[in-house]
Amino acid sequence: MGGGVAGATEKGGAAVWLLAVGQTLIYAGSYYSFPALLPDLEAATGWSKGTLALGPTLAFLVMAGLTPFTGRLVDRGLGGEMLTVLPGMMALAVAGLGLVESLAGWLALWAVIGVAQAGSLYETCFAFLTRRLGYGARAAITRVTLVAGFAGTLAFPLGHWLGQVLGGQGALVAFAGLMVLVIPLNRVAVRQLRRRERPGTVLPSATPGMLQAALRKPAFWIIAGGFTAVYLNHGVLLTYVLVLFADRGADPTLAAIAAACIGPAQVAGRLVLLAAGARLSTGRATVMSMGGVVLASLLLILAGVAWPLIFAFALAQGAGAGLMSILRPVLIAEVLGREGFGVISGAVAVAPILASAAAPSVGAALLALGGPGLVYAACLVLAATGLGLMLVLLRRRDGV
Repeated sequence: MGGGVAGATEKGGAAVWLLAVGQTLIYAGSYYSFPALLPDLEAATGWSKGTLALGPTLAFLVMAGLTPFTGRLVDRGLGGEMLTVLPGMMALAVAGLGLVESLAGWLALWAVIGVAQAGSLYETCFAFLTRRLGYGARAAITRVTLVAGFAGTLAFPLGHWLGQVLGGQGALVAFAGLMVLVIPLNRVAVRQLRRRERPGTVLPSATPGMLQAALRKPAFWIIAGGFTAVYLNHGVLLTYVLVLFADRGADPTLAAIAAACIGPAQVAGRLVLLAAGARLSTGRATVMSMGGVVLASLLLILAGVAWPLIFAFALAQGAGAGLMSILRPVLIAEVLGREGFGVISGAVAVAPILASAAAPSVGAALLALGGPGLVYAACLVLAATGLGLMLVLLRRRDGV
């Protein structure tokens, strides 16, 4: 089986790169465009940060509710269809955000985005690759994240420029245009992967009771809790990164440049993980990456004394949080098993997605209650919590 999987992975290399480009564009247009355009959206709509943040929060709530269902669809062989159709729905909804004038319309469109996100972002892409490539999926997942790590690098400078030229809402229409390109890219990739798969490569669908068995394992809840804490940390910091960098003393241009460094740092961290290979277990790699997030929070606090440390923060946050997208599916597969991976991975993802949903509103509340200082302290606590839970998991399963 191993040789067949490896062969399928190697021959499917071009398709994997196409999926990687597709994920880059869809994350830039839907996930990163909001924080990249937040100051411009405030100016264009006259709404507060908290009001604007209700949209992404709703999208993530919808996504969290649907992810276990989309995971089951992947297990039934429909992952490719979701990756092909739903990016178009998302592009239309993001374009609509650029035209809407009412809060009700803003929220309704974000709900549509949440539906599309549930079946077209990393979770579905990685479950599709895991199902198609089995034990050879780690290399494919790494390739996808190496490229998609530049989504923020694309979105923040582009958003800074588009926001000045077109305004916040006009820029969203432009980002929607980028996402239209995802449809043909994913369509070709899915066809190639299905055409080149070999007998014994595709993992079996979940048998009844697989999810219930996983839910009874403490490791399930440790993994979910650890990643939830880090995703909330990252979501808050990413959403308000330009605001926080301004508080540290950076002007808007330098803040956008520093924020754009998060993407290359993600790629650098993933390259280090790829180079380490089997010498570094998944559990220990997870502990190291979460340690990087803790370091990043400390650096952001210290940037109050020396603002250039925002660049060091961007590097540490990007390298640490950027590995989560690789390590979470691999850790789930190693600890909880590969059979029924789609539904189990989708269930684990609910809490982290809810954390991402809460992040914009949590960040807005923290800023309102205690200003940036409270944000820095809360994010440090969240990072330390994630690290602590992964240390518990590592102790329970030495050598994971």
